[in-house]
Amino acid sequence: MMTAFKDARQKLYRHVGFVEDWVVYPIDDRTEMFWRVDKDEREFVRYGETPEGLDSPDDEFYEDEIYTQRFYKKWVFRGKKLTMVMVDTHVDGNKFFAFFSNDKEVKK
Repeated sequence: MMTAFKDARQKLYRHVGFVEDWVVYPIDDRTEMFWRVDKDEREFVRYGETPEGLDSPDDEFYEDEIYTQRFYKKWVFRGKKLTMVMVDTHVDGNKFFAFFSNDKEVKK
């Protein structure tokens, strides 16, 4: 099981062009969510259950800070089908490699 897990993780990393360095975080599967990042891909990733919810005044979305970890030159890694965003949730010290489906990205 551990070998299968490591192989799957490496496939995800290869897909988005990520190479592990000093710091590695747990993977969070957000591929069912609609999402977008700020224009510079340095501040936030916003995600929710509907594309309209991303701009809802009723806060029908979640938002995490993009974690600009000093050991990496970028923090948003785009593959053909998936995008990985390094995020800091600011809840209990949780940081993740959040994976999103590219076909659910909402561009402004």
